Amino acid sequence: MEMQTLKRYYTPEEYLELEAKAEYKNEYRDGKIVPMTGGTTNHNKIALNVAAFLKYALKGRKYDIYMSDIRLWIPRYRQYTYPDVMVIEGEPIYTGTNTTTVTNPSLIVEVLSKSTKNYDQGDKFLYYRSIPEFKEYILIDQTRYYAMQYSKTVDGRWLLSEYELENATIQLTSIDLKINFTDIYEQVNFNDSEE
Repeated sequence: MEMQTLKRYYTPEEYLELEAKAEYKNEYRDGKIVPMTGGTTNHNKIALNVAAFLKYALKGRKYDIYMSDIRLWIPRYRQYTYPDVMVIEGEPIYTGTNTTTVTNPSLIVEVLSKSTKNYDQGDKFLYYRSIPEFKEYILIDQTRYYAMQYSKTVDGRWLLSEYELENATIQLTSIDLKINFTDIYEQVNFNDSEE
């Protein structure tokens, strides 16, 4: 469940100043600071599995893979967020004076939880779509074998593909790569779901 915001409105600069001192991560949503909820072991395993797979599979190619410690700035909607996994093709474009916030992912992966799945599938996806480089969005369920893939076509439409079989394979469209559920869900125990 999302916690209440700390104050009515903050500027992006105030948020960044507070975030630099914070003991836990917060998102910035157009003036509001929203504390991020803690993750589960399944959430962590899935995000790490995907990031590790991508890091190894893309070795030697011009892609950078980032996990949830790197912040994403979405200027059109004034949003700072921490996607579970981001892939940047070529060089990262930073905002600000340091290397903690990027603006140009081509692929974003989010692991769904009960408290964030509606936001991840709704408004957050709307915000992500405003990023010019953004081409693909993967949402992965942590309680069962299930994933959604949104792929941007050359004419700017978004196509949805759903996967729900234990042996499913996702053909990534932003990268010439396939990822299997066996890799995504390695060591995930659905009986231990802590959502």
